[in-house]
Amino acid sequence: MKNYWIRIVACLFLMAPLFVAAQSVVRGFVYEDVNQNNRKDRREQGVSGVAVSNGLEVVQTNAEGAYELPASDDQIIFVIKPAGYQLPVNEFNLPQFYTIHKPEGSPDLKYKGSEPTGKLPRSVDFALLPSEEKTDFQMLVFGDPQPYTQQEIDFFAQGIVSELEQVQGVDLGLSLGDLVGDDLNLFDPYKRAVAAIGIPWFNVMGNHDMNYDGEADHLTDETFETHFGPANYAFNHGQVHFIVLDDILYPDPRDSRGYWGGFREDQLRFVENDLQFVPKDHLVVLAFHIPISEPDGDAFRDEDRNRLFELLKDYPHTLSMSAHTHLQRQDFMTAEHGWLQEQPHYHYNAGTTSGDWYSGRLNEQGVPISTMRDGTPKGYALLSFSGNEYKLRYQVAGQSPDYQFEIFAPKVLEQNKRTSAGIVVNFFMGSERDTVYCRIDDGEWKRMSYMNDYDPAYLHLLHEWDFTEELLDGRRPSNPKASTHLWRTGIPNNLDVGDHTIEVKVTDQFGQTFTQSSSYRIEAP
Repeated sequence: MKNYWIRIVACLFLMAPLFVAAQSVVRGFVYEDVNQNNRKDRREQGVSGVAVSNGLEVVQTNAEGAYELPASDDQIIFVIKPAGYQLPVNEFNLPQFYTIHKPEGSPDLKYKGSEPTGKLPRSVDFALLPSEEKTDFQMLVFGDPQPYTQQEIDFFAQGIVSELEQVQGVDLGLSLGDLVGDDLNLFDPYKRAVAAIGIPWFNVMGNHDMNYDGEADHLTDETFETHFGPANYAFNHGQVHFIVLDDILYPDPRDSRGYWGGFREDQLRFVENDLQFVPKDHLVVLAFHIPISEPDGDAFRDEDRNRLFELLKDYPHTLSMSAHTHLQRQDFMTAEHGWLQEQPHYHYNAGTTSGDWYSGRLNEQGVPISTMRDGTPKGYALLSFSGNEYKLRYQVAGQSPDYQFEIFAPKVLEQNKRTSAGIVVNFFMGSERDTVYCRIDDGEWKRMSYMNDYDPAYLHLLHEWDFTEELLDGRRPSNPKASTHLWRTGIPNNLDVGDHTIEVKVTDQFGQTFTQSSSYRIEAP
């Protein structure tokens, strides 16, 4: 009997590595959830050729829709949605495409992370909903909602979300980070606010969405993951492949103070593994929080941007987007920035839904005007796709779609008196690639000169706070920042006494043309 038990113990000892190996693999199916019960039923078919990832490796499902991936004790397993399908959404319209695997749960942090998930299920399955997905579609892009209080959540809901509730003709939305302002308890009210828009909504992690008490960079997204899923993921829609990345290195590897823009090695490995399944003729859209274009100097680690550009060198159709700066600018990146293609890479640094951090006078809704420091009004972008091509348009909150720029000019001039006054146009989505023309009273169109300067209309708003002798409602705006989308021309005062019309025409890089008009008056000496 004694020898019998010795043999049993020996066998168990030899089999132990097999049990360990079994726990190091995750298996499952990607399937068509015909009855939409979020459970793979016997008659529901698997979907082949769908990419699934553990955040590092990426594999495709076989003919039966099955996949297998290495697994560790701190991972999120997720499906990369293929074109022609939708993802299930929860009550907040957040896509459900992932399974958190943290057997011991998140570390003890100020803001709660994941509860212990225990062992992996025998099969980790992902549901897809068949959809007649078109290659022509629109999406909404939000920069920095960034509320620090419940009142600012209300400002966001009233000033932005209310005009988009149950929006039509838009397939999905994306917030480019700083969903909240350091208080991660505001994730829930943020989700409730955005849910009212009524479309699937994806999210990027920002530097104000982090667990600052995470001991390493990979632990700063624990609360974000609990609410929104992986901070690094991808999905397809139409002929567009989206890659979302957390590009905040915290603590800053240079001095362990603050943060720095960049990527970890595992993130770049994920991008490399993901792109192997993306056709070269598809449009690749990358979304981050911190701009990779370095508008403020050494804000992004150069070698990480260069590695990313190396991975994209064989993809001729690309676009990247960020927020973070509470400005709006268009950057075109060339060999000088490490870009490895002849045509420049376009990086859109988006304006924000919080504008200048909910500052300025209150409007008729009781919501801060919050114009940004470069003169861009708060708002959001509409990104339109046709196959692998795209167009961008900025929508100022609470305004007509035609309001694409602001005309700043004097209201009255003295006839024939020399003046330094001029006409300044702030085209909110503008860059040096655009053309801006002006004419007076149906006269000849004259091209305006591009300039980089403070926006005079913003200075006028700001000076109101400095010259007032009574307290104003709201909060003083931030000091100005040079705008990258201004044009100027002189204003004629050698015309007849009376009212005169200023007409401005803008043609942007996408071939879209916008016109607006204003007026001024000439009086006799």
